[in-house]
Amino acid sequence: MANVEIKNLDKVYPGDSKTPDFKAVHGINLDIRDKEFMVFVGPSGCAKSTTLRMIAGLEEITGGEISIGGRVVNDVLPKDRDIAMVFQNYALYPHMNLFDNMAFGLKLRKMPKAEIKKRVDDAAKILGLDEILDRKPKALSGGQRQRVALGRAIVRQPEVFLFDEPLSNLDAKMRVQMRTEITKLHKQLDATMIYVTHDQTEAMTMGDRITVMKTGRIQQVDTPMGIYNNPANMFVAGFIGSPPMNFFYGSVQNEGGETYFLEKGSDTKIKLTDRLAKAAESATAKELVLGVRPEDILDSKNELPSDGEFAKIKSKVELSESMGAETYLYLSTNQHKFIARVGSAFQYEMDSQLEVAVNLKKAHLFDSESEELLSRI
Repeated sequence: MANVEIKNLDKVYPGDSKTPDFKAVHGINLDIRDKEFMVFVGPSGCAKSTTLRMIAGLEEITGGEISIGGRVVNDVLPKDRDIAMVFQNYALYPHMNLFDNMAFGLKLRKMPKAEIKKRVDDAAKILGLDEILDRKPKALSGGQRQRVALGRAIVRQPEVFLFDEPLSNLDAKMRVQMRTEITKLHKQLDATMIYVTHDQTEAMTMGDRITVMKTGRIQQVDTPMGIYNNPANMFVAGFIGSPPMNFFYGSVQNEGGETYFLEKGSDTKIKLTDRLAKAAESATAKELVLGVRPEDILDSKNELPSDGEFAKIKSKVELSESMGAETYLYLSTNQHKFIARVGSAFQYEMDSQLEVAVNLKKAHLFDSESEELLSRI
């Protein structure tokens, strides 16, 4: 079993006479299942790479416990943890050909030559490198070099693969291709993989589950669609999704047995659905936040889906960006700016007035003070 258990994990970087200690990781608890593809995602500085390096043994643990396959590895050297790590930089030996680069770690372990050749040949075939094993790294593209780095990890046949932003040095097209290849590789090897990225698209498309981090703390752990549809708080809601979720600040008012959301600083008034009205009752703050994803804001001139519950809002078009199959509309309602993702059938002029329909069936309410989610879909 190659599950990874993290219990109360802390990381503190000691200061000196001029600077205080810095706590980078705050009591993380996480259970990564056997054969799971787990993605750590978050902005720069959220300690996702630091956490990965502690799992690998490259960073000393200040407090807590890490277990791999049921064995506590806090004091185990990286080479004895039965893990393989793929870094952002390929770190290939320029004077060696691909075969020797992939075989180097096995040779250090004094593995029989026949076994080394079998492992390298098998990995090269999986990665499509079998025809170019005699080449040196300088003759390869960035994507091919990353495949070699993957091959060097595969030949070790570890219990756990660790990836630290391995695609960040590739161009956009190659990132998409390598993303697909790593996902296929996970299914072929049937291994436990932990993958660090700041790119939420990579997280959504690759992970069985996602761990969203902020300032050394876990914000939410769930499947990609679980996080997308029911983000635990405003940070997760704003981080996962492109363009990000729109937030409308305001208050709730009851009139004639109905519950309305009144946007702060404008005359926008939205009648809430029963689900959202019930969620508003559990709020402790006077001010609430209505969260709506851009794809759930539609041009009211179009035919609206029959399975939605819509509220109409008057807005002004500040900018229209055509993305080919769809258009991003940057809109405003007096004080507030928001984004709608609509079809490309219509043209929108800057400063024109547009009535949009907000699908409340997929909207959320957040508490403005705690920023926690109050409603679930």
